[in-house]
Amino acid sequence: MTAENHHTVISLMLAVPDAPAAVEWYKAALGATELWNLGGVAGLEIGGAPFFLHEPVSGDFTSPSSIRTTTVRVEVFVDDPDAFVQRATQAGADGSRDEIQDHDTPWGKHRQGGFQDPFGHVWLVGDKSPLSPHRG
Repeated sequence: MTAENHHTVISLMLAVPDAPAAVEWYKAALGATELWNLGGVAGLEIGGAPFFLHEPVSGDFTSPSSIRTTTVRVEVFVDDPDAFVQRATQAGADGSRDEIQDHDTPWGKHRQGGFQDPFGHVWLVGDKSPLSPHRG
């Protein structure tokens, strides 16, 4: 592969205690699309942004619900964060963590809030990514 054809992708793999149940929850609650499914590992995407689910089989990787904490916050940026969070909370996510509100940021007015999914993962949902070259 030449440097001109190289494309770097960073994705995340969320540990879940029950992969088939998690796949169904993310599809129903977040509108995820299933790309492929191997039973204990599945590839999903939300609006073209891919991520993985994995049901761990060893002790070196476990779900936040198993250890009652998390070290990663999943951030997703969508056109309507209010609707995204509402859909998740209606499907059982805990929306009390971070209510959606407007923030003044260097990249302009930014609407953001969050929830914790039933598997212990913390999600922050905003309307404008500070990493996007088209932030405004």
